[in-house]
Amino acid sequence: MTKLGDDPNLELESVRERYDRRAAHDLRYSLLNPAALHMHQERQRAMVRLFVRIGMTELHRIDLVEVGSGDGSNLLELLRMGCAPDRLSGIELLPERHAAARARLPAAVRLSSGDAAVASIEPASCDIVFVSTVFSSLLDDAFQQRLADAMWRWVKPGGGVLWYDFTVDNPRNADVRGVPLKRIRALFPQGQVHTQRITLAPPIARRVTAVHPSLYTLFNTIPLLRTHVLAWIAKS
Repeated sequence: MTKLGDDPNLELESVRERYDRRAAHDLRYSLLNPAALHMHQERQRAMVRLFVRIGMTELHRIDLVEVGSGDGSNLLELLRMGCAPDRLSGIELLPERHAAARARLPAAVRLSSGDAAVASIEPASCDIVFVSTVFSSLLDDAFQQRLADAMWRWVKPGGGVLWYDFTVDNPRNADVRGVPLKRIRALFPQGQVHTQRITLAPPIARRVTAVHPSLYTLFNTIPLLRTHVLAWIAKS
């Protein structure tokens, strides 16, 4: 774990630089890529099962904010699941991604741009705080904890943080690091953490689906090849 100091602006600027180094339209992450499509659909099914298991089946009644809402694709998915647009919010650091989300989502979805840790969200106002592949891009421990603390304040008793991210380091990408279960529990020490391991390791997924898309399902039956965690971090 690294620590850059007490100035959160240093990590914010570093995050912007890391995203700038990534291709804007990398086809590895496009749903036109069979591997990306399988990963997306697997996570979608896992989220639906989780909502049913925790009793949040009336999604139109929940208040949800996504941290790192990007171009709005996750919020759009939640709308299709049944969430009400006027009860959805998103916070995105990068202005260009925020603009893309604003262009594609209904006006009733509240969107803001900037540092989520200082967002003007009332404490205990959210049933779900959703965060997907965000903390793996934050390399500063203190900044991670600062954001996690803010997210936890927003959660209502009986609600929780819905988390999706990978747990292992990518040796080919120094701009990200895995967030293991031990770290998730440290970030939310008061939460009751329930996890399930999903998502075939992307490099393997891309190789096997290039042979045939159905091989994703076959290889994903091997637990050791799954690199991501979908977690529900409940507030009692």
